[in-house]
Amino acid sequence: MKLYNYWRSSASWRVRIGLNLKGLSYEYVPVHLVKDGGEQHSEAYRAINPMRSVPTLEFTEAGQVRHLAQSMAILEYLEERHPSPALLPADPYLRARCRMVSEIANSGIQPLHNLAVLQRVKGELKGDDKAWSAYWIDRGLTAFQASIQDTAGTYCFGDSVSFADIFLTPQLYAARRFGVDLGPYALLTRIEAACASLPAFQAAHADRQPDAVPA
Repeated sequence: MKLYNYWRSSASWRVRIGLNLKGLSYEYVPVHLVKDGGEQHSEAYRAINPMRSVPTLEFTEAGQVRHLAQSMAILEYLEERHPSPALLPADPYLRARCRMVSEIANSGIQPLHNLAVLQRVKGELKGDDKAWSAYWIDRGLTAFQASIQDTAGTYCFGDSVSFADIFLTPQLYAARRFGVDLGPYALLTRIEAACASLPAFQAAHADRQPDAVPA
């Protein structure tokens, strides 16, 4: 398998965690989102991901080279093809809740502060991109924390890692980048710390990737 990704991309980070948790090896293919106007806009990359985003997972199946984009779709595929260890609760209601909480980050927070959006906010609209990002992150984390009050154990859903933890970890990293006060989110940072002790999360961390730029 090949994973086309960018070190600091939240969506890429999620997939790295998922692959590590499943014990799946992959080739790391960096796609620089800024250099030369963004390598994701090249014709070669557009051919495998028309959305021109990261990540993209490439793999061979049924004798064909296949591509999947969008972190949730990739994680769902990995969960179906490699069900152990399970990253979704067994109970149907809790499975739905776990997906719901994951989507708070996936569709309710991260898209509003991704690079393409911030370039437009700051450039064409002449807005404060950091204030914009901080507002949506803070709003989303409030909802995220409220949504796991009744399910949290060591992790977001009991004592087993799930999609929700995979989506939470990169989001908190982004929150710090944009200066969000995480003081009100003690439950989330406690779970983040528990995740950070796991080798799968450690290896997937943005700052440990081969294309990471030193602070």
